[in-house]
Amino acid sequence: MSTKPPAGLLFVLWCAIGVGPLLSYGLSTTSSLVIEDLGISESQFGLLATVTFFTASLTALWLGKLADRVSERTALLIIFGGAAASMLVAALSHSYVVLIAAMIVSGGAQAMANPGTNRVVMRLDPPHKRPGRLGLKQSGVQGAQLFAGIFFPAVALLAGWQGAAAAAAVVIMILAFFAARQVPAPAVDARRRSTTTAGTGSDGVKENPGRLPGVVWAYAATAFATGVGIQATNVYLPLFAQRDLGFSLLLAGLTAALAGSVGMVSRVSWGRAMSLRRNGFSVLLILACGAAAGALLLLSSAPAGQAWMLWVGTFLHGATALAVNVVVMAGAIREVPKARVGATSGVVSMGMYVGFGIGPLAMGLLLQLFGGFQAGWSLVLAAYLLCAVICFVARLSGKGSSPAHA
Repeated sequence: MSTKPPAGLLFVLWCAIGVGPLLSYGLSTTSSLVIEDLGISESQFGLLATVTFFTASLTALWLGKLADRVSERTALLIIFGGAAASMLVAALSHSYVVLIAAMIVSGGAQAMANPGTNRVVMRLDPPHKRPGRLGLKQSGVQGAQLFAGIFFPAVALLAGWQGAAAAAAVVIMILAFFAARQVPAPAVDARRRSTTTAGTGSDGVKENPGRLPGVVWAYAATAFATGVGIQATNVYLPLFAQRDLGFSLLLAGLTAALAGSVGMVSRVSWGRAMSLRRNGFSVLLILACGAAAGALLLLSSAPAGQAWMLWVGTFLHGATALAVNVVVMAGAIREVPKARVGATSGVVSMGMYVGFGIGPLAMGLLLQLFGGFQAGWSLVLAAYLLCAVICFVARLSGKGSSPAHA
């Protein structure tokens, strides 16, 4: 079915992708307040993101398969409901253990986000429009980052970080109500859709419904490598700006806002590039090199005492690293039948979330061990270089081009 999606539905998909990680972004922008209020260390703060992303990685495969079976409306309500619940638990948390519980709930909402929203795109858009549509809706993650960078510090100054979480929960519940009214009813039930589309790829390519092609796992490996660097940066960038370059809470929050705003544009732009049937790993190699350049600038900014290096590094982070997800998702789902989109999204998400979980944890441990961010930024640089190597090898082996257009 290729009915043009209503504008309201596209906004719903954009929000659905963003609400899952919103708690992580919000805590990141108010990290100094959270650390002081709960009396925790930097590594314990990093563990918060690790918990939510490991939860997402552990549930991604199961929720991906669930997304293939339930209605799109149900999948979206799981996303918004889980995100709102995580915010409410965080708002009521006055101990580290309760905040950990909030992060677990948030992880489940994130794990459903990609499979659930990808299902809607696959049902309502023809193949040539899907990568561009994916770029639009995936930019919602950076929309959440932009929102968190402005909303959470400002509200936290008035009502504390728990108050900011409570206010965000109200916003998410309003969005959930709107989402339930925007998702069109399916033309056929999930069981019939699974039967009629099994064995036919998104471009009319026959696939073995029993196994996912190896290229999907190559995309998952790429998502893992970049995930380490992406979330290490997202979680600790505002704290780094405050501690090592003397930024205020609000100015440090703007680093997340900058990354988010640039990331929105980059995801849309690179999604459109994938619409031109470009080899996915060629695009990812470019992004990995740009992300490595950004990490190098962040690594150099504090020793050089140059704030402009941080801003340029943050810009490159948004323009390259934050666009990786849309490329790996667009590349992976064009290799499989429509009936396997949820499972494929789950595999790629699993790789991404494992990387997301390792990055902040490793960054926090290195910060506590060495007393500074240099070792952590070196880890981020190494992760992007590993991604470049994976992409180069995959490109040489001929992976990343849709069979119909190879």
